[in-house]
Order: sequence, then C-alpha cells, then structure tokens
Amino acid sequence: MLRQVVLATNRHTGEIMADKKKAYPLRINEKVLAAMQRWADDELRSVNAQIEYVLRDALLKHKRIKLTEKVITEVELQDKDADGQDK
Repeated sequence: MLRQVVLATNRHTGEIMADKKKAYPLRINEKVLAAMQRWADDELRSVNAQIEYVLRDALLKHKRIKLTEKVITEVELQDKDADGQDK
C-alpha cells in the first residue's frame, strides 16, 4: 500500500505546521459536486480532500497563502500467501 502525506511547513523556520481540520457545512450545486466526485475518483482522493486540494491550489495561485509542502511517501508491504497472492 502506498500512502502520501503532505506536510505544510513554515516558510521562515521550516518547522512542520499542525494540520488542524475544522468541520464546515458546505452547500454546493449538485452538478459541481458530481464533477468534483469524478475528479476525486480520478485522483484517488475523497471528495472532501479534492475540494480542499482545489481550494488550497487556488489560494496559492492567487497568493492568499504562502506554504511550502513536503511530501513523504510511505510504502507498506502486504503479506502474501503461499501462492503469492495478497492476503
């Protein structure tokens, strides 16, 4: 299993910033939500993560936030049975 973790760091100190999440109810057009779901499926993300990704990307492009990100890739080996099949 492959998992990527994106860590936001303070651009001045390089310290890892805590990724605090806040629940927020969102009213969204049905067609827009369906399009976001398809895009999320293509990117192997949840629709919630996809919406957050798109919002963060727009904020960065419009210079509303300034973050540097470090991507850490973790690989977990899966157990195999005697026939070499995943358990």
